[in-house]
Amino acid sequence: MPHEPALDNDLIKAYRDRGDQAAFTELVCRYREQVFRVALSILGPSFAAEAEEVTQEVFVRVHHAIDSFRGEAQFSSWVYRIAFNQAINVKQRSRYQKPHLREDVLAVCPSPLADPLRQFEDSAQRTLVMECVEELPEIYQAAVRLHYWMGEGMDEIAALLGVAPGTVKSYLHRARALLHEMLKERGMGNA
Repeated sequence: MPHEPALDNDLIKAYRDRGDQAAFTELVCRYREQVFRVALSILGPSFAAEAEEVTQEVFVRVHHAIDSFRGEAQFSSWVYRIAFNQAINVKQRSRYQKPHLREDVLAVCPSPLADPLRQFEDSAQRTLVMECVEELPEIYQAAVRLHYWMGEGMDEIAALLGVAPGTVKSYLHRARALLHEMLKERGMGNA
């Protein structure tokens, strides 16, 4: 996952100075997967298509703003911050809606499980947890999704969010405490 900042700087310089398209393509290849993961961690698991759109938009923005990159931070941190902000913007748009099925559609869907009640209870519990995650501050949401849903380690999350690994641990600790309280308030006994 980590890339050599010196090589990034060489690629940036080649693109800025000579318009070297191969250099820009290499930057995109180096960071597109991580940018996608950042976007998906903000938008949530049901919005992979939107996360892909965010990823594309991030690199369009990088292309237009690369001359403003001053190198005060690592290129990766700059790109991930653009991705984080772009994903937040997409999430806040009114067209960002949760998937929804009408009750009449659900009523005619047969259950493949022997115990539909247990399936319903598990689904309701997952839905409640996801609703609570949605109420967390954006940075906590990203940390929780990156760690628990996408399986990223502390160092990877730190790199993606542009913070120290200890800060990621703090985010996760605070997020778990907030989730515990929210779930308890909503009657989920041993949350």
